[in-house]
Amino acid sequence: MSDTAATDLTGHLLIAMPDLGDPRFAGGVVFLCRHGADGAMGVLINKPLPDIGFADMLDQLEIAHEPPVPPVPLCYGGPMDQRRGFVLHSAEYRGRAGDALEVGDRFTMAATLDVVEDLARGNGPEHALMALGYAGWAPAQLEGEIAENAWLTCEATPELVFDKTMETKWEAALASLGIHPLMLSSTAGRA
Repeated sequence: MSDTAATDLTGHLLIAMPDLGDPRFAGGVVFLCRHGADGAMGVLINKPLPDIGFADMLDQLEIAHEPPVPPVPLCYGGPMDQRRGFVLHSAEYRGRAGDALEVGDRFTMAATLDVVEDLARGNGPEHALMALGYAGWAPAQLEGEIAENAWLTCEATPELVFDKTMETKWEAALASLGIHPLMLSSTAGRA
């Protein structure tokens, strides 16, 4: 990609390079919900939250649920606003609140309780993951990080986002580009 400033990466994945430098993003895959001249916002989709499951989250939110609770993965979404939850889900589901962010024609990002309540009842989207916190970039910051070889980008597919285990998403995202992790170098070249 020669001109990252002109490329809208909304709905793409950021794949952390080995020498990214920020341990919070080491081995990370970020789903970009929004990218434009005013900056970027996304959530990590492969960093599981330790010691908490979806049922625990429902209990904390005082949302009634009956066993079995659906297996909704919970992720560390990023370092910003970690008390705020986001549900990244498949686009066939339309929540009651109606203020979700459609990301292309395959994904939706919601930050309202209605989707969580519907997931608890088994009436939610076919595919979903929940993230606490998010990653954000100021205008031109992400473009600079990509130019410095901190991130690779690839198209987000439902298979990469929802069907892979958290432990295999980084390698699977690289494989979608035809890259094996041992092929990566932390130095960028210019022709």
